[in-house]
Amino acid sequence: MKTFFQKLLNTLHINGREFPVFLLSLLLAFSIWLIHNLSLRYNDFITVSIVAKCNIEGHSSLSSNRCDVVVRGRTTGFNIMKFKTAGKGSVEVPFARMHQKEPEVFYVTPAELQEYTPMIFGEDVNLEYYLTDTLFFRFPFENSRKVPVRLVHDFGLEPQYAIVGGVEVEPDSVTIYGEPYRLEKIEYAYTEPVKISHLNADVHGVAKLDRIRDIRFAEEAVKYSVDVARYVEITDVVNISVRNVPAGRTMTVYPSTAKVSYRCIFPYRENLVQDIDFYVDYNDFISSRSGKVIVQSGSLPQGIISYFVEPQVVDCVIGDR
Repeated sequence: MKTFFQKLLNTLHINGREFPVFLLSLLLAFSIWLIHNLSLRYNDFITVSIVAKCNIEGHSSLSSNRCDVVVRGRTTGFNIMKFKTAGKGSVEVPFARMHQKEPEVFYVTPAELQEYTPMIFGEDVNLEYYLTDTLFFRFPFENSRKVPVRLVHDFGLEPQYAIVGGVEVEPDSVTIYGEPYRLEKIEYAYTEPVKISHLNADVHGVAKLDRIRDIRFAEEAVKYSVDVARYVEITDVVNISVRNVPAGRTMTVYPSTAKVSYRCIFPYRENLVQDIDFYVDYNDFISSRSGKVIVQSGSLPQGIISYFVEPQVVDCVIGDR
């Protein structure tokens, strides 16, 4: 093989130093030839696989199947290559042009299909004739239901800052459309992840809904808002009271006090935590198998973001008066 190339170079009067230039010239000539030939127009059979779009009440707006449309036409070599490698498309057909065969199956005749030739093949194809017969598309029955929206987020806060009142989403629910058996499996509509670091102020934004295959959403995105505030930590020791103890009974709590750590919005107001009541409920004790009850609080005044009780669970003893 090496001897053959050497003879070829000698015949062409090309020495070793000129060989790279020769290869580059050969590649350039081939490129010019290829571009020239692909820009010419040819007669050929062209195939495009299409889905149909149609507004049919109670049905999906997009067909669940594809149909191959085959035509004989004249176009450039570039277009022929494009159709052979990525021959997919869609066509929007008015409901008046659709004919119903079965409850979910609709069809378009070849005569009606010719109206959509530019939409399917583009303007640069001169159509000679269709080889495709009637196209059948399945538009599945479609139900709808409303599901809550869940914002998928990762908010990183600066030290001594906290989210106040949780994360708000608008709208907080969205209508989804799809086949009944698909809808019944969906409990929530989730957003695409939102990640923000070093938060020390309120933040507002828009989050796109995370798409679910074969499910259509009434909304493309939702708005979210997060209130962020600086806080200070206040610690207090409180007595644990009891509630809903029936007449003739007593309820004793062990321990009878608890340590509470509050997160309060800065600047801190004096006596903000003074009148908060912490208690255990007799009914919770009756329904508890272990005899342990969770410590609860009464209503919290504005200005308190959260609190932590230690211990969170206490022992209770019931007695007679």
